[in-house]
Amino acid sequence: MRLLGRGLCICVLAAGFCAAPAQAQDDQLNKVHVTPPPAAAPAKGAPAGAEAPPLTGTAALKARPGSLIRMNVDMVLIPVTVTDPMNRLVTGLEEEDFQIFENNSKQKIRSFASEDAPVSIGIIFDLSGSMTSKLLRAKASIVQFIKTANPEDEFFVIGFNDRPELIEDFTSSVEDIQARLATVHSGHRTALLDAIYFGMKKMQQARHQRRALLVVSDGGDNRSRYTEGEVRSQVRESNVEIYAIGIFDPYAPTPEERTGPQLLDEVSTETGGRLFRVDDLSEMSDIAEKISTELRNQYVIGYTPKDLTRDGKWRKVKVKLSPPSGLPPLTVHARTGYYAPLQ
Repeated sequence: MRLLGRGLCICVLAAGFCAAPAQAQDDQLNKVHVTPPPAAAPAKGAPAGAEAPPLTGTAALKARPGSLIRMNVDMVLIPVTVTDPMNRLVTGLEEEDFQIFENNSKQKIRSFASEDAPVSIGIIFDLSGSMTSKLLRAKASIVQFIKTANPEDEFFVIGFNDRPELIEDFTSSVEDIQARLATVHSGHRTALLDAIYFGMKKMQQARHQRRALLVVSDGGDNRSRYTEGEVRSQVRESNVEIYAIGIFDPYAPTPEERTGPQLLDEVSTETGGRLFRVDDLSEMSDIAEKISTELRNQYVIGYTPKDLTRDGKWRKVKVKLSPPSGLPPLTVHARTGYYAPLQ
């Protein structure tokens, strides 16, 4: 444990060392925690326990069950993940450690939260013929992902090969999803873009304001009707984070398979999510659990744009970090922008 300049400390937890049960739990999550000063002030602009959705117009922050505080201003809410050089989550940072810019203009942060708010999650599952040898591991990783999620999260599952199909509608039941996954089989080609587009449309029925897609696939698209440009436009217009577990063949025989990793990486990064590459199939469940943990340990930064013009134009967003002294270089993962409302 190292003491930092303003009374903070960083705890890097390693196997075989455990000072307290709480540290043991962090070790399992593979996190780096920055301990805040005693009696930290509540999040500015939001009550204790506030639930902050991702990108939205008029914000509604939950104060207590059955009660909403509605703000009479347009607010943009950006989920942010922070990792260290070893790709471990960094938690415990404070509002003053962050700066946010829209179209290169610094914005005033109006709300800041890091609570584990529930998420609506769509799972996009590749069932093409090339997944046959990976199917059991992939199913197990999806089940592990759901088991380690927030109990209040809701999920739907879309399977795809020649076309996407809804396997399980919105549910919080691990058993229901596990039973449905047991019935699916692999075969045929890969309509990945159609499946992502379908998932984005399905997410419009979500109950929670925080939303994410998890794509589990081993290659590029060779069957979709929607184009890459159409899907990228749909992704930009949504407030959905995209994470991907990629099981790629290093000797992919077709151009579509060779460009698949780049497509998933770019789409995920743009939304503030990430692509996780699988080198060993036995690691898939661990990767799925890591993504689940990441979704439960995000910061949500809210600001009212200085430019409130409702012109429908793309607004570039950049989140910058000025962490306490003594920390290693940190990486910020956040969506790259949003479309302003038209009215």
